Amino acid sequence: MKILIINGPNLNLLGKREKEIYGTMSYEDMCAYLQEKAAELSVHLDIFQSNLEGEIVDRIQAAYGQYEGLIINPGAYTHYSIAIYDALLAVNIPTIEVHLSNIYKREEFRHKSVTAAACLGQICGLGAYGYVLAMQALLNYQAANREG
Repeated sequence: MKILIINGPNLNLLGKREKEIYGTMSYEDMCAYLQEKAAELSVHLDIFQSNLEGEIVDRIQAAYGQYEGLIINPGAYTHYSIAIYDALLAVNIPTIEVHLSNIYKREEFRHKSVTAAACLGQICGLGAYGYVLAMQALLNYQAANREG
């Protein structure tokens, strides 16, 4: 299975910003960890990060016909990006939304995800392991849809 992870704004600063919320693992270390876990699952994994909403929309659109699954952490765009929501609907690729922190234990404005409605499901609060669970969920979804 070929999966694309799309990470939104400020994820490139992992290990530097708000360590009490996001931990001390750097973005580069997290990507290496995810590639290692993907190899264990026999998943081909590409990872993309941008701080720009338009670049994220462009990358979602470019994924059409190229990937069998998407994992997206839209960062702050989670809470207001209709453009990312629309792009996810347009490409119709099975998608899981992931957040490192538990957005429901944080500020009230973070409790609402605009983008989750375009996804199969959402995983939050489990750190980088949430991405691994999302890969497993996409593998299970693919297997179930192949059989049925």
